[in-house]
Amino acid sequence: MLHLQNMVLGDIVKLKEGAFLRIFTTKSFSRFAKREKISSALLCEAVERAEKGILDADLGGNIIKQRVARSGQGRSKGYRVLIAVRLKKRYVFMHGFAKNEKDNIENDELDVLKMYGSAWLNADEKIIKISLKEGKLEEIQYEKKI
Repeated sequence: MLHLQNMVLGDIVKLKEGAFLRIFTTKSFSRFAKREKISSALLCEAVERAEKGILDADLGGNIIKQRVARSGQGRSKGYRVLIAVRLKKRYVFMHGFAKNEKDNIENDELDVLKMYGSAWLNADEKIIKISLKEGKLEEIQYEKKI
């Protein structure tokens, strides 16, 4: 089962209109990304593709699947990441896996992702700030026009 209780890591991407798009990862995703050496820039690239309407899969319930390149290889042989999405507002990287280790997630795992994803997408600024203060979220400044 996925370990989704602890949420972590965030990037902010500045939009052309001046609004901020916030990007987070769960704590378990953050550990996965660090272990696999997936940079914040690669995660933001996945978000930028989604903002342009380029999705690898829409899994329903505001969860999408995007491919992220493995170092020295392309996206097709890299990683799959599942992201809770509220376009133009918030992205939460929930789960990741290497393509060569797993084909896809089970339906019960997806149901859990949808539940946690919905909670994070609907979290207000107070909850985000508390999560940052308690170390459940980590935020990294990253500005790029989309």
